[in-house]
Amino acid sequence: MSSDSQQPVPDRAEHNAFFPSEFSLGEYVPPQTDFDGTEHDGAVAGSGKRILVIQTDERYLQMKNGTLFSTGNHPVETLLPLVHLDAAGFEIDVATPSGNLAKFELWAMPAKDEAVQQAYDKLLPQVLEPKNLAEVADDLGPDSDYLAVFVPGGHGAMIDLADNPDVGRVLGWALDEDRFVITLCHGPAALLAANDADGTSRFAGYTTCAFPDALDTGANVDIGYIPGPMPWLLGEALVAKGLKLANEEMTGAVHQDRNLLTGDSPLAANALGKLSADVLTAYVKDGKSA
Repeated sequence: MSSDSQQPVPDRAEHNAFFPSEFSLGEYVPPQTDFDGTEHDGAVAGSGKRILVIQTDERYLQMKNGTLFSTGNHPVETLLPLVHLDAAGFEIDVATPSGNLAKFELWAMPAKDEAVQQAYDKLLPQVLEPKNLAEVADDLGPDSDYLAVFVPGGHGAMIDLADNPDVGRVLGWALDEDRFVITLCHGPAALLAANDADGTSRFAGYTTCAFPDALDTGANVDIGYIPGPMPWLLGEALVAKGLKLANEEMTGAVHQDRNLLTGDSPLAANALGKLSADVLTAYVKDGKSA
C-alpha cells in the first residue's frame, strides 16, 4: 500500500477491524521522540516508592459505523513518562482490569528511539503478566507503597477504563490518600470511573489536559487514523462530569491541578515524564508521609 494512502489498513486478525492509514502514521509517528535525557537519576532509589500503571487489556474499539479500531496503549505515551520515573528510582508495577496481558499500539512505536525501545524491553515481562487490578485495589490502604497511579493514553483507554469499578476504586483511593494521578491523551477516560455514590465525579472541578475532540471528529477520520466516527468523545464526557479542559489543540501541553498531572497527546509524553519526576521526587525528598 502506498504511504500516501489515507485508507485505514485492514487488521487481518479480526473481522472489519483496521489499523491507521499509512498516511496518518507518517503524520503522527516520527522515528524519534523529543527525549533529551533524564534529570533525577537515582534520586529516590531505595525509597520503596512505587508507580502503579493501569493499562488497557482490550484491543478493539467499536466505532459508530460498526468498524473496529485496532488500538491499545500508545507506546510513547506509556513508556516515555516511565523512563523518567524509572530513572529517578521509582519501582513500576503494571496492572490490567482482567490481569490479562496489556495491549500496545506497536504501529506507533518510534523506530529509531532507543530510550523508548529499551523501556519497552524492560517493561515487557510485566506487560505480558500484569497484576489483576481488582486484587491490587483490594490491597490498597493508607500504608501502600504506591505514590502514584499512571494511566497511559491510546484510544484503548476508552474501551474498558471509563466505567471500570476497579479503576474507580484505585483513583478514589489515590485522591483519599494524597497520592498522585498521572495521565495523558485518551488516558483521562479513566477519570470518568471515579464517582461518589450519587454519580458525582471525584474529579469534578479539576482541570485536565486531554486529546482534543476536534481531532477525533475531524482530522483523525479524514486521514484514516481511525476507521470511522468515535463512539463517544472524551473531552465532551469529561466536561459533562464537571471537569475543565486545559487545552483545545494538540501542542504537547502538560498541566498540574493539585495531585493530577496530565498531558494532551504523545507530544506531551516527555514533558509529562519530566513534570512527574520533578513533582514526585520533590514529594519524597520533602519527607511527605505517602
